[in-house]
Amino acid sequence: MEMQERIPIDIFCRQHGVETSVIFSFREFGLLEVFTIDELDYIDHQQLELAEKLVRLYADLHVNLEGIDVINHLLERINEMGQTIIVLKNRLRLYEDVI
Repeated sequence: MEMQERIPIDIFCRQHGVETSVIFSFREFGLLEVFTIDELDYIDHQQLELAEKLVRLYADLHVNLEGIDVINHLLERINEMGQTIIVLKNRLRLYEDVI
C-alpha cells in the first residue's frame, strides 16, 4: 500500500472536526478498518467515503454506534437490492425482445 493510498487519522479528524477516539470507536465496533504503520494510524483511501459517512451520522445527526451499524447495514442491503433489480430488468428485456 503506497503512502498516497492512506489518510492519517489525525489529519482526517482535524478536517472533519472530530476526536480520533471516534474513529477508533468505529474500528472497535467493526464499522471501519484502521491500519497502523510505524506507530501512525491510517484510513485506507478506499474507505474514505465510508469514514466520512460514519462521521456525518455520528457528529452531525448524533446517531449512536448501534444506530450507525443498523443504518450502514440497511444502506448496504438497499444497494445490493438495487444491483439485483438492474440485473433482473436486463434479463427481462432479453425475454421481452424475444416475444
